[in-house]
Amino acid sequence: MDQKVLYIDMDNVLVDFKSAFPFIDKDILDQHPNDKENIPGIFALMIPMPNAIESFKKLAEKFDVYILSTPPWDNPSGWSDKIEWVKKYLGETAHERLILTQHKNLNQGDYLIDDALINGAKEFKGELLHFGTEKFPDWNSVLIYFNL
Repeated sequence: MDQKVLYIDMDNVLVDFKSAFPFIDKDILDQHPNDKENIPGIFALMIPMPNAIESFKKLAEKFDVYILSTPPWDNPSGWSDKIEWVKKYLGETAHERLILTQHKNLNQGDYLIDDALINGAKEFKGELLHFGTEKFPDWNSVLIYFNL
């Protein structure tokens, strides 16, 4: 029997986006009040969300897991930094499961774990687990949902 396909978003699901802020000069942060994703090198400074790495590995034993992420158009380093982040925290071969897209709904699968309802997440044809909400506030709640 084929494994079900599970997509996991990066920012604020696998990756703690705000964890980079202490490593960036305040003046640079102030220059990007509404577009911090466009700060060069910001994605290389981020750390995993609590329990994200362990949860990813558990889910990968049960599902055909892919990582979906929407890279910033105005920050070319964001693309390469996301690949390097996946290699660093999820292993050398995990980057082959990274899909960078502005249209998550074009990917076919059974589940999507995402914190935002943008970039096609809301239109995803499978089941959306809205991470960071009351039902799925953290990785523990996701693992419980999947009986892991």
